[in-house]
Amino acid sequence: MKTMNFICLAKIKKIMNSWTQRNSLLVMHLIVIILGLTGILGKLIEASSTILVWYRMLIAFVALGLYLLLQKGLFKIQKGYIWKLLGVGAIVAAHWLFFFESIKVSNVSVAVVCLATSCLFSALIEPFVFKRKISAYELVFGIVVIAALAFALQADVSYFWGYVYGVIAAFLATLFTIFNALYINKVEASKITLIEMLGGWLAISLYIGFFTNTSFSDFSISQQDTIYLLALAIVCTAFAFVVSVEVMKTLSPYSVIMAVNLEPIYSIVLALILFGESEEMKFSFYIGGSVIILTVFLDGYFKTKKKAIK
Repeated sequence: MKTMNFICLAKIKKIMNSWTQRNSLLVMHLIVIILGLTGILGKLIEASSTILVWYRMLIAFVALGLYLLLQKGLFKIQKGYIWKLLGVGAIVAAHWLFFFESIKVSNVSVAVVCLATSCLFSALIEPFVFKRKISAYELVFGIVVIAALAFALQADVSYFWGYVYGVIAAFLATLFTIFNALYINKVEASKITLIEMLGGWLAISLYIGFFTNTSFSDFSISQQDTIYLLALAIVCTAFAFVVSVEVMKTLSPYSVIMAVNLEPIYSIVLALILFGESEEMKFSFYIGGSVIILTVFLDGYFKTKKKAIK
């Protein structure tokens, strides 16, 4: 009888774990869709890219700070890490600046496809930082990404600067991802994000103050932009981060990577639905973009498989 009870309890626990994983996966995909809205909101917001990033980082910092204060109270962190993370935050700010500028001079589809080229920069930079050999498949994927990007560019040369800004954004995204990987085991992820938001806001403030002709009147934004910025900073940044961290605790790295890699697809589909003709590109763009996104999927698959073997 006891054995039967034990078996029944084990089965119930297995079913519950299965449901938990399924729900977590659904939530993860919802978070990826929310992240996919970043580019959509970036196009809808009429304010310049610099003002957009300035407000996004400030609001996200305040929102995440309040959340952490309510959840954990005041926290301590070594001063040495604070300065480093503030610097990484400046890279995040630059990444967002180039990403949103890419959207404004081209469209959402171009920006998100270019952002997917971060796997190329990761293959080139990671071996030097983590002192490992460059994998053969990473070199092959890098060549494929370059060829696919060149093919996609043929779709509309008038979007040339959109591609340039998008690729720079991808390079910067790779940099701050690698730096975060160096600190993730030494500092809590929530603290990393909070300090980086502050560092990014300080960096963009200095940039605006010393290198642009921005006046105080430029910080006055419309009611519509205010709503979009609140959604961008709170929902697409602070909320997405908090929920994704919790969800990742119950999912395998493979499931997370596969879900995150769907972001460009979600973004392009949403952009086509919402903006119609302004997002439509020639067939060569979708061929090149599909190859890049497929390469990102394969890169994630091989990396996960490699870790599993180790």
